[in-house]
Amino acid sequence: MRTSIIIKRITKAVLVVQLVVMATSCKDYLNIDNYFDDEFNIDSAFVNARYMEAYMWGAAAMFPDESNTVRYGYTPGPMATDEGFNGLTGGGSNNVYYGMDFVTGNINPDFFGSGGGPAGNLNQWGRYYKIIRKCNLILQNLDVPRDLTTTDRLRIEGYTRFIRAYAYYNILVDYGPAILLGDEVVGTNESLEYYDRPRATYDESMDYTCEEFEKAAQLLPRETGLLEFGRPTRGTALALIARLRLIHASPLFNGGPVASSYFGNWTRSADGVHYVSQQYDESRWAVAAATAKRVMDLGIYRLHTVPANDETPALPAGVTSDPNFYGTYPNGAYGIDAFRSYSDIFTGEAVASINPELIWGRNTGYLAEFIVQGTMPKGLGGWNRFCVTQKVVDAYLMGDGRTKEEARGDTYFETVSDLPAGGTFNDLFTEQPTSFSGYSLNAGVFKMYANREMRFYASVGFNEALWQALSSTTVNTYTAKYYYQNADGRGGVSATSPDYPITGYVLKKLNHPYDAISGTGARRIPKAYAIIRYAEILLSYAEALNNLTGSHTVQLGEQTYTVSRDVEAIKNAFNPVRYRAGLPGLSVSQINNAGEVQKQIERERMVEFLWENRRFYDVRRWGLYEETEREPIRGMNPDGATRETYYQRVIPGTSSFLTRVVNKKFVWVPIPRAEMRRLPSLDQNPGY
Repeated sequence: MRTSIIIKRITKAVLVVQLVVMATSCKDYLNIDNYFDDEFNIDSAFVNARYMEAYMWGAAAMFPDESNTVRYGYTPGPMATDEGFNGLTGGGSNNVYYGMDFVTGNINPDFFGSGGGPAGNLNQWGRYYKIIRKCNLILQNLDVPRDLTTTDRLRIEGYTRFIRAYAYYNILVDYGPAILLGDEVVGTNESLEYYDRPRATYDESMDYTCEEFEKAAQLLPRETGLLEFGRPTRGTALALIARLRLIHASPLFNGGPVASSYFGNWTRSADGVHYVSQQYDESRWAVAAATAKRVMDLGIYRLHTVPANDETPALPAGVTSDPNFYGTYPNGAYGIDAFRSYSDIFTGEAVASINPELIWGRNTGYLAEFIVQGTMPKGLGGWNRFCVTQKVVDAYLMGDGRTKEEARGDTYFETVSDLPAGGTFNDLFTEQPTSFSGYSLNAGVFKMYANREMRFYASVGFNEALWQALSSTTVNTYTAKYYYQNADGRGGVSATSPDYPITGYVLKKLNHPYDAISGTGARRIPKAYAIIRYAEILLSYAEALNNLTGSHTVQLGEQTYTVSRDVEAIKNAFNPVRYRAGLPGLSVSQINNAGEVQKQIERERMVEFLWENRRFYDVRRWGLYEETEREPIRGMNPDGATRETYYQRVIPGTSSFLTRVVNKKFVWVPIPRAEMRRLPSLDQNPGY
């Protein structure tokens, strides 16, 4: 929710009441500094506790909506990866999908996405430092309000430290090493020399940010009430530490050949120190494991599940790879509805404010307004545009946990050669409709899409898939057809329309069965964005343990953790995520092979967090960015007017696909040129 308020000659009391109400109700984009500057001196912001709290929430309101990762995104997001794409020709001055500008090489220190060049939404560097300055002002003035009780002082300090740490967090993950200001309140009328200062190293930035989250965690509430959903808690701070420590331990930032390849020649001009460490340190994996385990030990969070009912499909028979598979959840996959357990998190069906999986989230209209409309078929009033790739489709397992390669010719069929002798092309399509867990699968669906795991159906819209749109009484129960010149396919609307799924697949993960855009009674279910989920903590813990070769002791405050590559601990973290999806866990042969476990974790994170803004960072921290992006984007053939011609793997021939740029510099967003000119000692990110 965004609010624009014009306040001219009004009393201080009215002003503060308005600010407090708005700042505490949602993350409006309020520039509260301007209100205080316009009406009275900024020092008045700290006259009493209510003024100070209003100022603090105003600083928090300056952060971008975390769900805005695609259209006018503040971060490169899914379309800057191999998981997302759109049907526009991509890039340039008319593009509103900055991730596409990123992978086509248009992002540079002078251009941060269209719609304003350097003013594009990817340029957040200066905004984050404004937030930091506001927080430092608050911390400097905590003793000023006479009516501020000790309890309120500690509460405001906790939130303020979190807000400041979160600003540094965003700088760290998108821009790399930060300029660390500590508690300094940077003046506004100083000479250029005063502002000029170098960046810290990556390690220094990481340690400082995590330390600030640690301090905030000690002061933040353990839990929040229903009406305070979206405010950070102690678990939020600790979970973000766990996320950062996993990144810090990963190959890109932890010495070795990957770190050397990307950052071996990048040193600070002031003293020649490497910005990114070139020495491998296994203990970082131990810290990552311990910080994840600390979140697990809070006992607050768990994976969201929905009990099985009459519509829940039976578990596939004959699974022998995991002896616990048929056990009752969480010790197996039995007793829950895997489809709804996953899909309800994102569709709005599960109440976000009480969902134990959401460590931190926020209510937002962006998902229903832009993403749902961007994925729904043209025949339902959607844009038909936000695509996933064939690589994503291939990453989903079969319902029994096998890969498509392992199941080819048994339960997976893509070509006639996969069929029994005598089979024809028409045998590659389902003959009967099926339904499960409220999801309907049409007859005549390509068998590539049959017998897949439940997260596939919850996440991907494919040709001949059914879109329910049940809130509309006149435009509903619609089968999308992406064939050439069909209503939802290329040329279906007009010969030049970009509104068709260029890969043959769209994101369906956020679509509720009642979501409708057109027709009588059409409405869309409100949704929340999960900034960090408990599933991530579990997979992070498993990954960190898997990378250990020895035993390590880690001290976190008063808690001591001893961690090693404990196969039972890895299974106990990894398997419940698979069980929740209705899949078997790791096999004996997999768990005993660290390389195979890493491979399974990489696959799991790709599908579990599809379009949740994790893929961009994951492939980079693993050192796989160039490998994953150099693999051509593929999908079904949008120029195919028949089944025979449509169901072919192709590299669609558009400029968006053919001009994707892979360059080491795209590990991070560049620092804006204007900032570089102001600060001569500021080193630009490598390659820009």
